[in-house]
Amino acid sequence: MVPARPHPPRSRDERGSAVVDFVLVSMLVVPLFLGILQVGLYLYVRNTLTAAASEGAVYAAVLNRQPGDGEGRTRDLIDGVVKDQLIDAVQSGETEIDGQPGVQVVVEAHMPPLGLWGPGIAFSVEGHAVKETGE
Repeated sequence: MVPARPHPPRSRDERGSAVVDFVLVSMLVVPLFLGILQVGLYLYVRNTLTAAASEGAVYAAVLNRQPGDGEGRTRDLIDGVVKDQLIDAVQSGETEIDGQPGVQVVVEAHMPPLGLWGPGIAFSVEGHAVKETGE
C-alpha cells in the first residue's frame, strides 16, 4: 500500500478562495439552468395548447357539430393543465383546407419570461381539421 502524500500547507492568502470560486461559477451556471428550465416550460405550454387546439378542431369537424363545439372542447382540455391566466382567447371558425370545408381553432396565449410570473410574451397556436360531410 502506498502511503498518502501529505498535502503542502496552504498559504494564508488562499483561505476563502473556494467560496469565491463557488460564487463565480454559480453566477454562470444558475442563470443558464434557469434559462433552460424556462425554454422547457414554454415548449410544454405551447405543445399542450397545440394539441388541445388540434383535438378541438377534430372534435368540431365531426358531422352535425359546429365550430363552437371545438372551442368548448379545447377549453375543457386546457382547463387544469395550463394556468387560466396564461390563456388570452380561444376562437373557432370555419375555414377552407385545400379546397375542402374545414374547422380552425386558434388559441392565443402569453408566456411570462420568469417562470409563471411577470409580463408575458404573446404567441398563438392553431388546430385544423377537414369537416365531415354527409355525402
